[in-house]
Amino acid sequence: MTVEGTAQRKNARGSSKRTTAKKATSAKKASPAKTRNSGGPEQAEQDQLVQLLTPEGKRVEHPDYSIDLSADELRGLYRDMVLTRKFDAEATTLQRQGELGLWASLLGQEAAQIGSGRALRDDDYVFPTYREHGVAWCRGVDPTNLLGMFRGVNHGGWDPNTNNFHLYTIVIGSQTLHATGYAMGVQKDGADSAVIAYFGDGASSQGDVAESFTFSAVYNAPVVFFCQNNQWAISEPTEKQTRVPLYQRARGYGFPGVRVDGNDVLACLAVTKAALERARTGQGPMLIEAFTYRMGAHTTSDDPTKYRADEERAAWEAKDPILRLRTYLEAEGLVDEAYLASIDEESEALGKRVRDAVRAMPDPDDMAIFENVYADGHALVDEERAQFAAYQASFADADAVAEGN
Repeated sequence: MTVEGTAQRKNARGSSKRTTAKKATSAKKASPAKTRNSGGPEQAEQDQLVQLLTPEGKRVEHPDYSIDLSADELRGLYRDMVLTRKFDAEATTLQRQGELGLWASLLGQEAAQIGSGRALRDDDYVFPTYREHGVAWCRGVDPTNLLGMFRGVNHGGWDPNTNNFHLYTIVIGSQTLHATGYAMGVQKDGADSAVIAYFGDGASSQGDVAESFTFSAVYNAPVVFFCQNNQWAISEPTEKQTRVPLYQRARGYGFPGVRVDGNDVLACLAVTKAALERARTGQGPMLIEAFTYRMGAHTTSDDPTKYRADEERAAWEAKDPILRLRTYLEAEGLVDEAYLASIDEESEALGKRVRDAVRAMPDPDDMAIFENVYADGHALVDEERAQFAAYQASFADADAVAEGN
């Protein structure tokens, strides 16, 4: 049913319905005005965030989730986030320079990814979307391998079984079904490993995710669903996706859900670790909603200034996941200027390695897009291939003319 069709049905219901609608409209006008993220379900639930590190960098306790990390482990989390952000920034720049066809930035979501990624055991299996660069880092995937797909020269560039990290999934939400099926297989094999599936708030509206919840609950599959709620499904805010906080959806399927501060790396680590252990011990699935924010564009083809206010981004910049951990480490005397400088140097070295690796990659095969569309070929595809080849050749002809002049 389209929006227009719904409106036509409403207009045909008669004057009594119109009178009721007018009363409802009057009541609505009389109520206080609400802005996005104020007064809605998302705002009402923010106090229920699992948080172990405040935006000001203060360590706090939670009655249900706790974690005790060494100084080296805390410094390691900081290093992970800094290097992941550097890699992401380099990839974005490379796309702007024409070296990549597209890039999906994780800027602002480092804590959710590093925290959850470091909670995994080696024998756990990960099913990502296309933005889990931090999780890939935690699984030991060479960051330069992530870029081949976005340059169009391969279909992923790594063996999923080497790192127990599946290839990036572009189709929205489908990886949750893959994760559920894999988890059911793990269960039948009698292994004590767990599976984790990453997806975004927009993907939570997909039927694939609903089916995954149903199957995982009925079969008590050892899978953790990790939703990075970054507030925007491209240009659609979360309030247009759901009338309840996302983590509460799990209740309707018969398994628990929890909302964690997605900009708090300690909380993300603690909650994910507990959820994975719960899955391993036969207690079934769990949904984690990491409440975070996408600081940049959905992808490099998107312009977020068209649909969200600068004030909103500024408010979330104050909750920056890297800054809050650094503040805590400095206050506790766990890092000094020499250590921070060494991380900056390592970051710059990583950036150079990424730039060099991408520029050393071959150019994509322009004609490959026409291959494997039909098993036995097709006249229309042949025609389109010829047209595109002629178009490409026109640039060479233009260059030759220019050189002759």
